[in-house]
Amino acid sequence: MPEQNAEAQTDQGADRSQLLVDDQPLVRSGLRVIMADHPDLEVVGEAATGAEAVRLVRAARPDVVVMDIRMPGMDGIEATRLITAGSATTRVLVLTTFDEDDHVYGALRAGASGFVVKDMALDDILAAVRVVASGDALIAPGVTRRLIADFIGRPVAVPERSPGPVEGITEREREVLTLVGRGRSNTEIAENLFITVATAKSHVSRLLTKLGARDRVQLVITAYETGLVTLPR
Repeated sequence: MPEQNAEAQTDQGADRSQLLVDDQPLVRSGLRVIMADHPDLEVVGEAATGAEAVRLVRAARPDVVVMDIRMPGMDGIEATRLITAGSATTRVLVLTTFDEDDHVYGALRAGASGFVVKDMALDDILAAVRVVASGDALIAPGVTRRLIADFIGRPVAVPERSPGPVEGITEREREVLTLVGRGRSNTEIAENLFITVATAKSHVSRLLTKLGARDRVQLVITAYETGLVTLPR
């Protein structure tokens, strides 16, 4: 039976504060020990269930919630939805076992800013925490883009649509959205479109505003769902 207690701390001195949410104490303690070796990362609380996570976010206001999906009671998807709906500053990074978890796409739709898998290198997981804490999303060529494409291509996803203009955006923004959906960074977008990095960043910012997207994760999902980016055959 997983433990049901939670621990919150009030010291918010680190550059990036994290709440660790997993029903396995060993996972939480392992992450806590690892993060303790990095001065810019501080664990301000732990939770074993989604409901505890939601409560502790309100109390500790962490920069990032490192969230498991499968937990007793409220799962990570519902907790992510409540956390992102209730806080404009706290972001969620899903940490899951990809081969066993079919709900990562649901977590992204709920507002998660990215995800990593538990068998990734520890340095990569810590890097992901920093990326999400900085206000960006973990959307890069490779693992993240492949996982998002995989979940969008599953039967539970929205059926594939024909490519067409996305309402309210310009043709240039449509081109930028397509490249974001393919996992391109702002630098790569600039190179592809022969514009400056600052201009590419401005286009991405306008897309976030016009489409009501929280971050690049949701832009990628939009690009797939509207057919701007299609899955490999």
